[in-house]
Amino acid sequence: MKVFISADMEGATGVAVGPHVGGEAGEYGRMRKLLTQDVNAAVRGALAAGATECLVTDAHGKMTNILIEELDASARLISGSNKQLLQMEGIDAGHAAAMFVAYHAREGTEDGVLNHTLLGSTVHEIRCNGRPFGETGLNAALAGHFGVPVCLVTGDDKVCLEAQELLGSIEVAEVKVARERLVADLLPPAKTQVLIEAKARSGLARVARGEIDPFRVSCPVSFEVDFKSTAGVKMACLFPAVEYAGAKTLRVRGEDYLEAYKLLMGTLFMVRAAQSGII
Repeated sequence: MKVFISADMEGATGVAVGPHVGGEAGEYGRMRKLLTQDVNAAVRGALAAGATECLVTDAHGKMTNILIEELDASARLISGSNKQLLQMEGIDAGHAAAMFVAYHAREGTEDGVLNHTLLGSTVHEIRCNGRPFGETGLNAALAGHFGVPVCLVTGDDKVCLEAQELLGSIEVAEVKVARERLVADLLPPAKTQVLIEAKARSGLARVARGEIDPFRVSCPVSFEVDFKSTAGVKMACLFPAVEYAGAKTLRVRGEDYLEAYKLLMGTLFMVRAAQSGII
């Protein structure tokens, strides 16, 4: 039984502020270790529930955060940033379940620790078939396209609530309580690792019992994106599949979720690249 793990960083044990997830070597280095420990806890839980293989994809920033030398030896790691499926690189129908470790709430969530949606400096809101999605929703629907249920989300209380409101009664591991976007009430690693392991074990066991279903959206699929700036928005319309929907808004459609998702990613990358001028 194969398990897919997507590991972001803002929702990791100990993380509360920007320097924790990039920048200052000291603070970032500490948190890389804690992130890797969170992932290891999820791997241990999955193995205890019958997983035979765990594939981990690094899903934060440049996607080179997880320390391979400290990763559980039973797991494999996909590292690096040029991924067509971004935070879900490696997902396919051969996986029995997916787990989202160290995730964060979507852009604008009140007090959510380091809340944003994908490209934080670029994206204001993404709507799928009219419904606002954060990274949890975007990635859960991609897993659902392949028939893979998400059985665990770990992070602060805000993303745990977001996940259960969207995906139903899945397992969540609340490793911190958000007090403000840059303030968190943190549990220590000795407690969060036990919690994550237990929730991962429970989540995969529930999948095996048929209690957690894949999250699917209706097709065809439409994405609408509101950007934080007008810069670069019209440049994305060089692609015929991208529809201009306002000074800061673009729309893409696909016959299925995977097609629409890839168009969405290409659109986001184009807008970001053009924000400071391509030439």
